[in-house]
Amino acid sequence: MTRETAKQAFLKRIGWAEAAQKPLAGDASNRRYDRLNLMGTPAVLMDAPPEKGEDTRPFTAMARYLTSIGLSAPEILGEDAENGFLLLEDLGDALFARVTAADPKAEEPLYHAAVDALLHLHAQTPPDLAPYDAETMAPLGTLALDWYAAGLQGMAPAATPADHPLHTELHRLLTATQPAAPVLVQRDFHAENLLWLPERAGVARVGLLDFQDARLGHPAYDLVSLLYDARRDVSPAVQNSAMARYIQGASLDAESFQTAAATQSAQRNLRILGVFARLSLRDNKAHYVDLIPRVWRNLMADLSHPALAPLRKIALEHLPEPTAERLATLKGGA
Repeated sequence: MTRETAKQAFLKRIGWAEAAQKPLAGDASNRRYDRLNLMGTPAVLMDAPPEKGEDTRPFTAMARYLTSIGLSAPEILGEDAENGFLLLEDLGDALFARVTAADPKAEEPLYHAAVDALLHLHAQTPPDLAPYDAETMAPLGTLALDWYAAGLQGMAPAATPADHPLHTELHRLLTATQPAAPVLVQRDFHAENLLWLPERAGVARVGLLDFQDARLGHPAYDLVSLLYDARRDVSPAVQNSAMARYIQGASLDAESFQTAAATQSAQRNLRILGVFARLSLRDNKAHYVDLIPRVWRNLMADLSHPALAPLRKIALEHLPEPTAERLATLKGGA
């Protein structure tokens, strides 16, 4: 059975076979999305092929959990986990990235609403999920060496050993700043995955997407994902006010939280450098290379924190700066 045949069989089974279909932009995964319309009722079809390593069950479980605590995740309208199909509530097109591009003055209220959604989420008892801790995060941070640094130097990717200074120092920082009470981290909490739903109330005004890789980790992780976005520049004023809003709302010590936030953000940006290089070199998705200069700037901002000075020294010794000439090599250029 072809993928298209399986899709049509799923839609027929749930009564959506007659719906008009229009492809939506995909993401960095193997998932594909279609917007459906059946007699004026919209929905989104997720096509997540199991044979390509996709699994709809984590998305389904997390969507139902988030909805149960009063947040806005898409309602599951139909599911076929065995074949990798989900029919989802259509939360619209008002991505934070689009709304703020059209109206820059909307940035602060939207980002503050997202902070409030995080505060609400972090106040709940999280579900039982795998940890996103130093043991998991430090090796992911060294993807910057495995793919980014290796790719810029024309070398084949290779796994970085655990005794490499970058891994050692990153692991030390992550361990030193680990939270007493881990929270649910969605791990892709940024303006391309958040929808503005002004017709709803309170924290439900923030629509959530792409949360299937959620883990238990540091409360700063999703916050820095939002404020130090790989895809758009967030104004420094909003970065500062949103950070202060979270710290005040969670009654945290500012100095220790900001140290932890810089550490979480540095790990994230190191990982993203490697992931974006890998997407280009291995998966032929060269457009991700265009985002690397912003990721590098974010990383340098993280490493400017005094507590991260040793990590900064190591990073600058082992990671080449992403000049235009060097980035061309990641796109297959000379």
